[in-house]
Amino acid sequence: MLNTFKRMYKLTKGNRHLYGIAIVCTFIAVLIALVPPLVISFTLDNAILGYEPLTFVHRFFYNFIGAEFVRNNLWVPFILIVFLSILRSLAGYTNNRLQAATSENIIKDMRNKIYNHLQKLPYSYHVKAQTGELIQRATSDVENIRAFMAGQINEMIRTFLLAVIALIILFNLHVTLALVSTIVLPVMFIASYIFNKKMKAAFLKQDEKEGELFETIQENLTGVRVVRAFGRSSYEIEKFSKKNDEFRDLVANLFKVRAIYWMASDFAGFSQIAAILTLGSIFALNGELTIGTLIIFMLYGNNLVWPIRNMGRILADMGRMGVSFDRIDEILNEPIEEDEPNAKTPSLNENIVFENVTFAYEDEKKVLQNLNFEIKKGETIAILGATGSGKSTIMHLLLRLYDINIGNIKIGNVPIKEISKKHLREKIGLVLQEPFLYSRTINENLKMAKTEVLEAEILKAAKIAKVHEVIESFENKYETMLGERGVTLSGGQRQRVAIARTIIKNSEILIFDDSLSAVDTETDSQIRAELKERAAYITTIIISQRITTLKEADKIFVMEKGRIADIGTHEELIHKDGLYKKIWNIQSMLEEEMEDEKLVPFEKVGKETDGRDIKNASFNEMLDPSTEFDNETAGRDTKK
Repeated sequence: MLNTFKRMYKLTKGNRHLYGIAIVCTFIAVLIALVPPLVISFTLDNAILGYEPLTFVHRFFYNFIGAEFVRNNLWVPFILIVFLSILRSLAGYTNNRLQAATSENIIKDMRNKIYNHLQKLPYSYHVKAQTGELIQRATSDVENIRAFMAGQINEMIRTFLLAVIALIILFNLHVTLALVSTIVLPVMFIASYIFNKKMKAAFLKQDEKEGELFETIQENLTGVRVVRAFGRSSYEIEKFSKKNDEFRDLVANLFKVRAIYWMASDFAGFSQIAAILTLGSIFALNGELTIGTLIIFMLYGNNLVWPIRNMGRILADMGRMGVSFDRIDEILNEPIEEDEPNAKTPSLNENIVFENVTFAYEDEKKVLQNLNFEIKKGETIAILGATGSGKSTIMHLLLRLYDINIGNIKIGNVPIKEISKKHLREKIGLVLQEPFLYSRTINENLKMAKTEVLEAEILKAAKIAKVHEVIESFENKYETMLGERGVTLSGGQRQRVAIARTIIKNSEILIFDDSLSAVDTETDSQIRAELKERAAYITTIIISQRITTLKEADKIFVMEKGRIADIGTHEELIHKDGLYKKIWNIQSMLEEEMEDEKLVPFEKVGKETDGRDIKNASFNEMLDPSTEFDNETAGRDTKK
């Protein structure tokens, strides 16, 4: 609990003066709330029945207003109570406004802090993190803290002040009855503590399950095309329903624990009021207590029991806030990406050299093993390899999404670890196989790469990417609003928009990570021709499994199991026995089969070739060295 208070105190930095004024207003409201019972008691005991004043408040009224005056003007207590009620309302209003404004300021800063921190976390964190879980922490958990800061802190202060001042007055009036008035309070404090412990554990489970629910919804909405394509709607509904049932059961358990506490505290509270009334009546009949004083005990007793009973809920909410703090701190305590001291920002239009580079993702097996190669500035190189051969990992290392374990990468003569990550990512253009487009207009998506961009630059980039005519065919042209993740466009259209966005960036290094896979071969060829004409001074890296996309590169790297199996131009590689030649033969034959319907059915050709169905073979199977396939069986000349 002390740790929670420390966290709250840190959050109030910059707003403590407002919180101070709010606490003063609470103090004023509590003092005013305690006066009306004393006014009633004075009117009854001193003004009407003529008893001597008992408390300092009674004496104040007696000396400055006078019992005789009140007896002759009974409307005065009424006006005084109404006036005090107005003052109390104004103090409460001011307090609530200040608490709300302060809590909103605090939570706004907290949301910004979480969002900014997420932006600075390394790529490796986001790969493992669940998006729905992060969203839930940045929304529901933040809201739990806001709700407590806005209302419950004020309630805690009010309860404490009310209890302390009321007890001082009650013990001043009648010690025995005051003891009776407080006999249940320790029991309620202990019950509140136990209730808080149980609720805190339950809140943690609820938050975790709510995070899973968020993740299920997020995954379903993100993968809606896959769900529809595979007819998995029923499965997804059942999956969500199961998670929802589990969440409902946890919430029901929370209400069960809460109901038990309220029932027990209600019984204790009413029992205490009954005890005050019974014993107070006996004392009054014996002349030890006046009727006015008994009224004070009854009203103060009520003011003591219910706020302290409410402490259970306050402590439970504090426990919930503590859980939310812990879950948010898990994000904020994650180390952010940081550059080396005095990180450099050199030109990237230089040779790229890999020297004995070995890399593994955390504790996994090595993905890259002892890579040594050089890419000269302005060169277009291509990378071919099976899934898992390490193609995309090279791109990750160049962008410093991960740092190398062993070896060195240099751009020019500068080790990549000495280059600012921000600088690298600004100067390296990347187009992914599954490009991400925002739910905004096409124009806004294109401008994300470079905010200050001329309209002519946008049109030129769109034409190079062969997407200008497509955009012009839309009713709203470049102002066409895209669906989430660009879902309103086809796969090829999304890729071409992403290519145009990267071209606008004017990068010094361009990386195409299988980003032409959804484009037909003719458009693919046109885009590459445009890029080649434009990018003589730009180093270009093309990762693809389509040889027609790679063959015009200055140099082609064939990767196998984290190593470079072969290097050469297209003409050199198709004349060497190896994986590249094998894939070239297979892909060329597939193209010929599709163009010439008079050829033998492909199923037959494939099975006659080596006893296996090549048409249905995966790319990884094509790269399998055990697969026998050569020029003669392909029925064509590789020089063609």
